[in-house]
Amino acid sequence: MAYKENYPSKLLEEAVDAISSLPGVGRRSALRLALHLLKQPQENVHHFTAAIDHLRDEVKYCRHCMMISDDDVCSICSDKARDHMTICVVESVRDVMSIENTGQYHGVYHVLGGIISPINGIGPSDLTIRELVARVAGLVSPEALFEAEGQGGAQAEVILALSGDVEGETTSFYIYRQIAQYGVKVSSLARGLGFGDDLEYADELTLGRSIVNRQIFRP
Repeated sequence: MAYKENYPSKLLEEAVDAISSLPGVGRRSALRLALHLLKQPQENVHHFTAAIDHLRDEVKYCRHCMMISDDDVCSICSDKARDHMTICVVESVRDVMSIENTGQYHGVYHVLGGIISPINGIGPSDLTIRELVARVAGLVSPEALFEAEGQGGAQAEVILALSGDVEGETTSFYIYRQIAQYGVKVSSLARGLGFGDDLEYADELTLGRSIVNRQIFRP
């Protein structure tokens, strides 16, 4: 049975409608949160809403990896100590955060913004695959190879760190087909992660080992 509530205020009902539109937040929880906000000092609530406004209006996406950033280039891509010849391809910003928390990866990333899912109407053109292919082409350019040689001859590598379900595997295979012509090493996470597991919910130890023990991608 759907949850029904008679609201004493139209403003309260509108706040509940807005809060319950967030994923995983039902109307009961939204009502508790709205009433909690009403009890807070005005300056606290204004600070809260201003932070949300700033997030939505001012956040940027790194022009290299599509990671959320305060600047045009994120802190990872601008870090010269990172291995820029190794690109870890992930579905979402949350995946970058999960991998970074392991402390086991020192390359850069590419955020796809989703995975190929025909049932949900998501195709390759809806993701940042074209931008990834351009980055991979750049890894084998004469300039990049010359710079890598000066750093000890680092080999270009693309790590497909996508979920192991059918959609994740389909996306990995599609990307592999798109970048195979460039001759870069293509690897995938060692399957310490179960079939269908999301990186977001993997513990740091398992995820870290999956990165360190990554395997050559076999299409």
